[in-house]
Amino acid sequence: MSWKTFAQASPQLARLSFGRLNKKIAYLATIKKDGSPRLHPVTPFIGNGMLFIFTEPSSPKIRDLKRDRRYAMHCAVGGDGPLIEVQVCGEAVIISDPQRREQAKRIANSPVISDKYVLFEFQIQRVLIVEYDKERKPVIHRWIRDK
Repeated sequence: MSWKTFAQASPQLARLSFGRLNKKIAYLATIKKDGSPRLHPVTPFIGNGMLFIFTEPSSPKIRDLKRDRRYAMHCAVGGDGPLIEVQVCGEAVIISDPQRREQAKRIANSPVISDKYVLFEFQIQRVLIVEYDKERKPVIHRWIRDK
């Protein structure tokens, strides 16, 4: 399911997730050929109904996600405002359509992205958000895509 569909299904969780993931450092977990996990720092972007990243063509995350599309993404915790953790899980899809790539480049608005970069859209199956209240007690929110 796309970010757009997730946001329509759960606007409050999408708003919290957007604030913690969009154009921020996050950690992308993929699965290596031997089945072990691999962690990658990434900068995800959210726009035009998509959660996506651009990545250098030599990155091992490309091989991992081509072989096994499953991923987990976790935001960096901290910064300004309330303490909130976001984890998004699902499957990644390579986007090669020139029009969608151009839209994503405009949204990312980053001088680092080149035409050779690979564009991944992250389909969303599960979202876990942990908000910490004033006493630092966790308040857990879960969203799971309807089958």
